[in-house]
Amino acid sequence: MSASWTPWGVAFCAVVGVWLVAGVDLRVARGRALAPGGAVRPDRARARWRPDAAAVRVGLCCLAGGGLLSLAAGSPVPWVLSALAVPLVDRGWRRRRAAAAARRRREAVVDFCVALAGEVQAGRPAVAALATAGRAELGPLAAAPLAAARYGGDVPGALRSAAGRPGAEGLSGVAACWEVAVQGGASLAAGLERVATALRAERDQDEELRALLAGPRATARVLAALPLGGLVLGSTMGIAPLRVLFGTPLGLCCLALGVFFQWAGMAWTAALVRSAEGAAR
Repeated sequence: MSASWTPWGVAFCAVVGVWLVAGVDLRVARGRALAPGGAVRPDRARARWRPDAAAVRVGLCCLAGGGLLSLAAGSPVPWVLSALAVPLVDRGWRRRRAAAAARRRREAVVDFCVALAGEVQAGRPAVAALATAGRAELGPLAAAPLAAARYGGDVPGALRSAAGRPGAEGLSGVAACWEVAVQGGASLAAGLERVATALRAERDQDEELRALLAGPRATARVLAALPLGGLVLGSTMGIAPLRVLFGTPLGLCCLALGVFFQWAGMAWTAALVRSAEGAAR
């Protein structure tokens, strides 16, 4: 590596260090570390660094790709751009993980309603049925409702609080059934079966909608990948498009315009898909 790359390498390392530090979860264990006046006692407080492994992997993949492009183009520009793109890629990755987690919670809520209705129909008390079905189907999401049921707290309120998590909105229906069954003497199992049926219908509708929109999404991804295919084809023909794009002023202007139009096309496609989803729902 030439000496002219030394400032770029230092800047690169600084960006990576700042991003890793910003992505770390710094938590102070207060537990019993509070003094009588409410201040934190330094001798009892402990800081724990908990890096997000997935975020670190995504960032390192981006930086590695930028480094390979820099080597191929003979310019530090891809390196710097990849470091600047790490937060955007990490945000998109987190959104996908959140959407997948919401789908899993939706499935868990449906299974929870079915299991809870079966336990109640088998003659078990509502609290015991909630404990069994909640531990088996909801996992950590059932912590607050189980604690409320165990210690005589507000079970419907705890269920509604848990329903605030993405994908767990169906627990608000379970809370309503619980209130009606406790206060009005209605059948808890019958209400839970109706809630489960409604949640299944909503899930099937979402799956059908995703299947219908899979074609447009795949087409948008293929069109977005075509410029990369052009770069690979140019490299195999000996034209060295990366050196032209990143090494000349005209190439940088063309690259900026291409990235802008690429982003505009993908954003427009995403807006069309979101509008179709909203209309279908």
